[in-house]
Amino acid sequence: MARNKYPEETVKKILDVAEGLFMTKGYEHTTMADIVEGLGGLTKGAVYHHFKSKDEVFEAVFARANQTVVARSEEIMADRSLSGLEKIRAFDEASAAGPSAEMWGAMRPSSDPLQSARILAREYLDVLDVAHHFIEPAIREGMADGSIAATHPRETAEVMLLLANLWMVPLFNPLADEGAYERRVEVFLRVMHALGVDIVDWEALSADRLGKLAADVPWKSWKGEETPGCPQEMQPEVG
Repeated sequence: MARNKYPEETVKKILDVAEGLFMTKGYEHTTMADIVEGLGGLTKGAVYHHFKSKDEVFEAVFARANQTVVARSEEIMADRSLSGLEKIRAFDEASAAGPSAEMWGAMRPSSDPLQSARILAREYLDVLDVAHHFIEPAIREGMADGSIAATHPRETAEVMLLLANLWMVPLFNPLADEGAYERRVEVFLRVMHALGVDIVDWEALSADRLGKLAADVPWKSWKGEETPGCPQEMQPEVG
């Protein structure tokens, strides 16, 4: 068999077709056979030469889509004009501007950890990689410049992203009722406040960003007003 002289073009074509199918049919209803059929002449063997499973294709689609977020995060990390806390907030904004939430919603992989074991495992590993590469160094900078009061930067970074990217995301951890997301946000903000990282950016945490799910969340009560049963000094600071 002749060797493919343009493997990058082949991979791009596979990912383009797969992304379109995932977005229209959903991940669960797309098969490798569908992807091969959509490639117009590329053989099944050629596809499996680059990707051993649909999960691998899915991961590659997301990795490609997030290239701009990674590039922006590198820029933020190198920006000496920002404090450590400002960098963490900027990372959050960059992530929110990326395609992940929209793509996850459209592609609809199963939230069952047994059915989506590889996807969830990859997300877990990616979360830790981002925590160590971006968040931990920013927390250390914040500890040095006084904008962050954490004591264990590595563990704090890990907890932050594991909660934000796995526990708080309804796709991976379905909501039990209408108030579940609000409670998760409240717990997350309190945990981070207790760990010395007041990451709250109230403009970023708007209904526009969080979507219909957050339309009724009483954000104003978090901006300085006391929450029933909660002393004022326990409220997360706006920063």
